[in-house]
Amino acid sequence: MVAWTTEYYSRAVLELRSQGRNVSDEILSHISPGHSDNINFFGVINVDVEAELAKLDTSGWRPLRPAQLRELGLTP
Repeated sequence: MVAWTTEYYSRAVLELRSQGRNVSDEILSHISPGHSDNINFFGVINVDVEAELAKLDTSGWRPLRPAQLRELGLTP
């Protein structure tokens, strides 16, 4: 889960930067994929593999959700 989260953090940052948004390395130094709500350290993670595979785009990635700019502090 940590590796998956790391990949998608990277993809999200690249997407935001490609849109001209300022995502500073200083801010990124304060996030960690190990401190995410989607990480369950104390149990079993059940995944419907077929359903997840159906969500992949032609490149083999799940599409990124649109950024909630106001929540991220990027708009007034």
